[in-house]
Amino acid sequence: MRDYETVALVLQGGGALGAYQCGVYEGLHEAGILPDCFAGISVGAINAAILAGNAPERRVARLREFWNRVSTPALPLPRATLDWQREWLDALPKSGASSAWTDTLAALGALWIGQHGFFVPRVPPPFAARAGTKGATSFYSVEPLRRSLLELVDFDRINDGTTRFAVGAVNVRTGNFAYFDNRRARIGVEHVLASSALPPGFAAVEIDGESYWDGGVVSNTPLEYIMDETPRRDTLAFQVDLWSARGSLPRTLADVLERHKDIQYSSRTRAGTDRIALQQLLRRTLGELAGHLPGKRFPPKFARALEPWTCTKALNIVHLIYQAKSYEEQYKDYAFGPATMREHWSAGLADMEKTLLHPDWFARPADGGVATHDIHRGDGGGKGR
Repeated sequence: MRDYETVALVLQGGGALGAYQCGVYEGLHEAGILPDCFAGISVGAINAAILAGNAPERRVARLREFWNRVSTPALPLPRATLDWQREWLDALPKSGASSAWTDTLAALGALWIGQHGFFVPRVPPPFAARAGTKGATSFYSVEPLRRSLLELVDFDRINDGTTRFAVGAVNVRTGNFAYFDNRRARIGVEHVLASSALPPGFAAVEIDGESYWDGGVVSNTPLEYIMDETPRRDTLAFQVDLWSARGSLPRTLADVLERHKDIQYSSRTRAGTDRIALQQLLRRTLGELAGHLPGKRFPPKFARALEPWTCTKALNIVHLIYQAKSYEEQYKDYAFGPATMREHWSAGLADMEKTLLHPDWFARPADGGVATHDIHRGDGGGKGR
């Protein structure tokens, strides 16, 4: 991607759906496209940390290790027993009905016993814990996730400036959104945990005396943060969403719950890209206007205010959105079954391979323009986009 100064991978939150992002990255990796900027929220922050915290040749293997781990129930059973359970589930006939059944079992298992390497139920439960403690404000402990991240992520690498890394969270006390960016502060495991601390499942994470929840509580898409940064750069951004802003009218209460979650966590990505395009058009127009003024610049009394709004940098957004299957329900973000994980991963890889069939989509927009591309735009497949 020599036409761009920055290639960014921007990852939305979505729990178990996050394996889709791994397939997208694998497709990029196989095509030799290596992002130098990673931004994420919630499970997107976890995936981004694994990517930024490993050398390119180890990234796919590390992602696979993490997702194989967290798609296993958090049972105190021998490894052989867990492997047998995985093989038994994999051997079930593949159909909509059987997939729906195994997804339901996986979701119920996640609720009752947690996921290996990710989270486990708190004992005692919140209603029996002392007020003001983490145990009183969340159903699960994420100490297993802390250990997984420390094992699989090299935080020294994240902080050495090789790649840019940013994750979003929300300040519980003020309600303000915050980004933890390795350009401004040293990143540690707490920042990733904070970005993925979705209440009431997970407790807030304290950083520098303030408590933070999952950024998805306010905004689940970090694209605008990356695009609004200055100084601006020619940027190719791969925006990987796990929730569809568009969908069908619900027909059952289960459909209502699923659709509500889709709308809530899609975070109006389309509107965000439209805003980015409009702002870039304004910057480009102001830059052209300055070229027609005496001295090809704004008068001094306007220059300070308008110069940040003049830009000829190009922005290209390639948008990939997970297309939910007809048998997936409102619990799809915590159905961590191994077969489902591999299905999501394969879907991401397939969508990236389809995207790569359009090399013209990766061309730099001329004269500081903005381009957006999405293989699902106008595609009738899945549940919408």
